[in-house]
Amino acid sequence: MANKELLTSTLKKYFGFDTFKGNQEAIMENLLDGNDTFVLMPTGGGKSLCYQLPSLIMEGTAIVISPLIALMKNQVDAMRNYSDEDGVAHFLNSTLNKQAIDQVKEDVASGKTRLLYVAPESLTKEENIDFLKTVKISFYAVDEAHCISEWGHDFRPEYRRIRPIINEIGKRPVIALTATATPKVQHDIQKNLGMIDAKVFKSSFNRPNLYYEVRNKTNNIDKDIIKFIKERPGKSGIIYCLSRKKVEELAQILQVNDIKALPYHAGMDTATRTANQDAFLNEDVNVIVATIAFGMGIDKPDVRFVIHYDIPKSLEGYYQETGRAGRDGGEGLCITFYTNKDLQKLEKFMQGKPIAEQEIGKQLLLETAAYAESSVCRRKTLLHYFGEEYKEDRCGNCDNCLNPKKQVEAKDELCAVIEAVIALKEKFKADYVINVLIGKETNEIKSYNHESLEVFGCLPGTDSKFLGAVIRQAIIAGYLDRDIENYGLLKVTKAGMDFLSNPGSFKIVEDNDFSDSDEEVVAKSGVSCAVDPELSAILKDLRKKIAKQHNLPPYVIFQDQSLDAMATTYPISIEELVNIPGVGPGKAKRYGEEFVKVIKRHVEENEIERPEDLLVRSVPNKSKLKISIIHGIDRRIPLDELADSKGLEFDELLDEIEVIVYAGTKINIDYYISEIMDEDHLEEIFDYFKESESDDLEAAIKELGSDFTEEEIRLVRIKFLSELGN
Repeated sequence: MANKELLTSTLKKYFGFDTFKGNQEAIMENLLDGNDTFVLMPTGGGKSLCYQLPSLIMEGTAIVISPLIALMKNQVDAMRNYSDEDGVAHFLNSTLNKQAIDQVKEDVASGKTRLLYVAPESLTKEENIDFLKTVKISFYAVDEAHCISEWGHDFRPEYRRIRPIINEIGKRPVIALTATATPKVQHDIQKNLGMIDAKVFKSSFNRPNLYYEVRNKTNNIDKDIIKFIKERPGKSGIIYCLSRKKVEELAQILQVNDIKALPYHAGMDTATRTANQDAFLNEDVNVIVATIAFGMGIDKPDVRFVIHYDIPKSLEGYYQETGRAGRDGGEGLCITFYTNKDLQKLEKFMQGKPIAEQEIGKQLLLETAAYAESSVCRRKTLLHYFGEEYKEDRCGNCDNCLNPKKQVEAKDELCAVIEAVIALKEKFKADYVINVLIGKETNEIKSYNHESLEVFGCLPGTDSKFLGAVIRQAIIAGYLDRDIENYGLLKVTKAGMDFLSNPGSFKIVEDNDFSDSDEEVVAKSGVSCAVDPELSAILKDLRKKIAKQHNLPPYVIFQDQSLDAMATTYPISIEELVNIPGVGPGKAKRYGEEFVKVIKRHVEENEIERPEDLLVRSVPNKSKLKISIIHGIDRRIPLDELADSKGLEFDELLDEIEVIVYAGTKINIDYYISEIMDEDHLEEIFDYFKESESDDLEAAIKELGSDFTEEEIRLVRIKFLSELGN
């Protein structure tokens, strides 16, 4: 009872609140009683208060182990605002100089400091361990505790060392906190921190105010995002990208389109990163474009939208990042752009990692893909992933519920799936089970002699995508279970066995179609097609005429996408033409005059009102990175070394060089090609592009055959475009 009164009075005195939120009070009472405590609470639920307030009551200094410097600064500033003593909270991390570290240690030793934030890397330093041994510690708080688990979305190996260091410094109660943890990750955290017997406080993961939507990612994603933001003037939002390069590029594109935006990623210098974060918190800018390094613990309650430019690597990451929207209970729009191609890229990034890590990574990716492609209520899918049952069929606040698909009966298919899982002795994953059902004789199936099973080929001609939906929805319904510990092996539950004995109706919704084919994407969305087909045809004729004059294939003059963009936004000056994707100042100067004239005449003759709002200005093509690549090539730096020096994968460097040459800049990579390629090979590829009507890479690979690598073909295409087109 005394603890209860003390907590309430301290809450009022320092934080100005009269009541606690959710199970905060019970969590703090458990900690004040000296017990280990495990807190699972979604973003916005008030996790930080669970250790901040007890630190002001308990005797000694609370050690908060936190992975992010941005979070530490943010929370230390907040704690100092609550107290009239600056030394009440400090952080210890790599950004501090020796003088600052000495000041921190002096305040801790004197008893002024009630809360000390420590980065896990700093905690492992011998001099810090020796110092903390001399300090009276009230308790340890492990924030973002999912970092302990390799099944979590942000695994940090140094988190695995926390328990042994706590034992060395001196045992005290531990409170571990996370906003995202599947049952598997939860067990991992407790086991690793030696707190299996801790009292677990789990809040609901449901955030009813958040709207979830997955959109098809097309070539016009930048335009879609600009339109989305401009329809919400003055509202705060975060856009997450997977690569630092994309963060920088997108922030620039938003800026030139009059959107107040700044980039944020771990590769920026600390001062800039902090300044950008503060500008967002202080509402000097509306949008932050960031890698996942941004946002953990950032206390901005009125973020109105979170956009994922790329699909995240795991559903936990997705849940935590979307959780930064609408923390005040107000509007929170969570929009994700998805294409299967992004998954292939992410899988490629995993190559070179240990096999076990690759397997875990693939499982997490499959879960994310299943979420994106599924037509089931998104809230239901998400909550099931975190071990929580959502009893409603529709939440009414996600794209799948607002645009429901017709249900189809899948009773027979589910029975066949359950029979196959049993016949395979519950030792295989979903894709293997599907191959058995449709009768696909893979090498793996033959090696196990499973083509002789009675269930093999019992569903011939059934779409494997449909069976994938059956399996996923059967897991949500509780008929099947996926054994995460064993990389996703399928198991049959008791409910599944009962269903097989006495089958009832099992209706499912078919998955959404996020096709890899650019043609289908264009046909569905229409955004990549020319708005004015008549002008598009005129421009294609003009391109053909100019190509003939220069004895070049038409694509060398301008690509189809550039012509489509011209027939959509009607550029009538060279200055406007340079804003068209794939048109740099060089190309605009060389070929642009006639195109601009034709467009202007067409606009005047047809009294067309030019859609200025659709004109997405692009960043000048010679950005800092592109200029430094051109300089590197001028200095004849081998391209593989150049890629390393810029922090790029080799194919990413080729992407950049292709943009440079397509925009009209002449470069010479002969010095590199001659080192790695046979002259006959070079000539054969060069001649192919000379005769070809298209610069399409897949068509070239098909035509030229397996003697040539994709890399070789791309390099020669760059040489060809640069020499003959620029």
